[in-house]
Amino acid sequence: MTVLESLIAELKDVCAGLPDQRKGPRRDGEYTMADIGLSAFSVFFMGSPSFLGHQRALAEGHGRSNCQTLFGMTAIPTDAYIRQMLDHAPPASFDPLFFKAIETDGVRAPFQRLGGRVLIALDGTEHFCSRKIHCSHCSTRKRSDGGTEYFHSFLGASIVAPGHQQVLPLPPEFIAPQDGAEKQDCERNAAKRWLARHGPAAAHLRPVFLGDDLFACQPIAAVIQQAGGNFILTCKPASHQTITEYLTGAELEEHRQTVVTRGKRTTTIYRRLSAVPMRATDDALIVNWFSIEILNGKGKRTYYNSFITDLPVTASTVAELAACGRARWKIENETFNVLKTNGYNLEHNFGHGKETLASVLVTLNLLAFAFHTAARLAMLAWREAVIARGATYRFFEHLRTVTAYVVFETWDHLLRSIAAAAVRPP
Repeated sequence: MTVLESLIAELKDVCAGLPDQRKGPRRDGEYTMADIGLSAFSVFFMGSPSFLGHQRALAEGHGRSNCQTLFGMTAIPTDAYIRQMLDHAPPASFDPLFFKAIETDGVRAPFQRLGGRVLIALDGTEHFCSRKIHCSHCSTRKRSDGGTEYFHSFLGASIVAPGHQQVLPLPPEFIAPQDGAEKQDCERNAAKRWLARHGPAAAHLRPVFLGDDLFACQPIAAVIQQAGGNFILTCKPASHQTITEYLTGAELEEHRQTVVTRGKRTTTIYRRLSAVPMRATDDALIVNWFSIEILNGKGKRTYYNSFITDLPVTASTVAELAACGRARWKIENETFNVLKTNGYNLEHNFGHGKETLASVLVTLNLLAFAFHTAARLAMLAWREAVIARGATYRFFEHLRTVTAYVVFETWDHLLRSIAAAAVRPP
């Protein structure tokens, strides 16, 4: 069994255990919850809203389809029925599958930094907005014209690494109205819940959590440590008065690196200060502060940022710590932007529902992205197929096209056919 087949088999087991709203004994030919969940997932995995329609046509003509051979489904339910049956499913049911992906052989090693640690970037993003469609889990905001806007957002977590093109999403934590809360939910509260729920599952990865200035506060830092992790968090002077006061007039240790690449000279200056309190209270956490400044050949600053961390900062470690801190942007550019613009259509309303449907579909979309990353890192056949097409988006174009007309026996059969088509037709 290939990596992909193993992950899909795990997903099938999870889908089979989803709550079934139907009452009474099951009738012959009635769709199983596994068929329903896998059908929704297959649309995101193949990057094709029409995938199920094409497979129904194949099943009529050939007696079977790629839904059966590739995803292990027994029948293909309608889109409306899928939405109806998944509207009460708990999105958290799929959480363990994200961690299954990182445990796949060959997946974790490329992400390890700082002596075998794994970097987990946290950030929030919006995935739905409407003035008409809404549910009990929607957040709201008033617009300048007096109208009410309903929206869904979530806190994302992605495993990232400087110098590595791939990212691996982890389970989302949805930012939604909480029982008994007077104020609307926010990213910080969602981060606390994420760490409480998933901190134990991630602890063996020796995680270092990355976040922007919003997360650089003592409550978040304390929860990270309680979850068994460390942190490198962006620290803006304007929002950290106590740290700024300590830096004023202090003698900062400095480390410079100058490199010449293709005739262009770049100087990187690292500055650091140890044992700085996060806030002006007796119980303040003590952190280490460091900054990175990049100058071009003319001495003009082209980049500057500063961070706080609970890891030791020395002349020999500051450069790698700075690179890891800067990798935080990958959750914006290589996770959220990819999900919104590169075929995953994160902000498209695939189905809103009245209860959990919108959150379930977003979770399946993220899971498809995670499985794609695991397959890219762990499967030679997947990499060969992508390389043969010349670009990832062209690989997915071929994936969508050929599966609309041909039934493939296995994923290996499909991937090798795509790779071979660069030389000869399958």
